[in-house]
Amino acid sequence: MLEAKLRATANRHGAEFMLVGAIGLVVIMLFVNLRGTPISIIEIFLASAMLVAIFIGFLKSQQPYFSLCFNEQEFSYVHKYGAWSLPIVNFHSSGIPSVQQGIETLELNTVGIKLNDIDAFLINLTPRLAGKLLIEQRHIFLQAVKIHCENGNCPSEWLIEDTSYRSKAGKEYTGLMAMFANRMDNLKTVTGYDLLLPATALDRDIWQFSAMLNRWKLNPKEVVNALLEEHTTH
Repeated sequence: MLEAKLRATANRHGAEFMLVGAIGLVVIMLFVNLRGTPISIIEIFLASAMLVAIFIGFLKSQQPYFSLCFNEQEFSYVHKYGAWSLPIVNFHSSGIPSVQQGIETLELNTVGIKLNDIDAFLINLTPRLAGKLLIEQRHIFLQAVKIHCENGNCPSEWLIEDTSYRSKAGKEYTGLMAMFANRMDNLKTVTGYDLLLPATALDRDIWQFSAMLNRWKLNPKEVVNALLEEHTTH
């Protein structure tokens, strides 16, 4: 079966950041040592910037090389702490989550996904990955929640996820899985979507990716072949 793999923006240029940072740091240290005078404030600032570049490069290098995989039956999101897969039969649609702020509409920098069956998704999600996603995506969720809590009257379950959950099908969840299921439920309440794919996990902008996901549902073979052609032409 043909499979197309997409590389996330979060993984790109990690080696370049580390290389530039290391070279810059060595040059600064050599210059200061050869000059024989105390290091200046500007040199300290530049050395700090080089260390930051090395650190950013290291963080980028820790991300999976491929973050998304597509075939005709499912697509998978690959995270450094695990992965989740979504069969095409459980994919309803995707879009860009937005919330209303007065007369303005605030779009979140993420792709939202609607599921047909939450239980079918949760059964294959590991608690380890669920816990990491709860932490990483909390700021996006809070962006949406803040619009609904302008007077500070947020429901407590929106701010702290409960450790027990009962799905509409009657399945019981506890611990991290229940917290993630409650987050999905709350997310759907405020945005209309069950899942989020952050922009850093994508290889293109959120609008293009969302449109591609919806095309994949209608014609998975065509989309997979188009993605494979993209790789051969780059």
